[in-house]
Amino acid sequence: MGRIGRFAVIGATVLLVACDAARRDEAARDETGAVGTTGVSTGDRNFVEESLSAGMAEVELGRMAQQRAADAEVKQFAEMMVRDHTQSGDMLRQLARQHAIETPAPTENEHRDAMNRLTNLKGADFDREYMQAMIDSHEDMVDHLQSRASEDRFGENRGAVQPEASDNPVEASLNQWAANALPTTRRHLDEARRISDRLNNRK
Repeated sequence: MGRIGRFAVIGATVLLVACDAARRDEAARDETGAVGTTGVSTGDRNFVEESLSAGMAEVELGRMAQQRAADAEVKQFAEMMVRDHTQSGDMLRQLARQHAIETPAPTENEHRDAMNRLTNLKGADFDREYMQAMIDSHEDMVDHLQSRASEDRFGENRGAVQPEASDNPVEASLNQWAANALPTTRRHLDEARRISDRLNNRK
């Protein structure tokens, strides 16, 4: 084999090795949740799925409470849940469609359990259980959103929320959605605690 032929074989071998390494690196990035060929990480997909699933549960529970709650303020809170979580969910679904992220099916089992518990209650017992469920779910959601946004809880800028910085456009848009949703979620939590305290003190 001539000198040029040997160089051609060596070059082809190096190219094959490099391509194989690149494929292995890309697969490893996908498995660990980093950005792969689609530009959407496993973490971003999970965030969308968990956020939408929780929001759908709030809407379903809110509709149930509108029908079954005895306390007028509980009914008003339930109406707010349906309105706010529907609006927030629609915005997140729009982002998901833009980035070709699949959206989840209706309410998952963990939220279905809360619905089953509430189905067997009525009157004041329903009101107290529903508001406690709202406290629990919104505490979880605040933690969930804070993984994507930083919140100033003290000082002159108290209440200010900033999305976590990201160079990835998908992650950046989801972080911005989380930053927008966090103040409303915390407001829901504060209101749920207030109503729950009032109901419990009435006993």
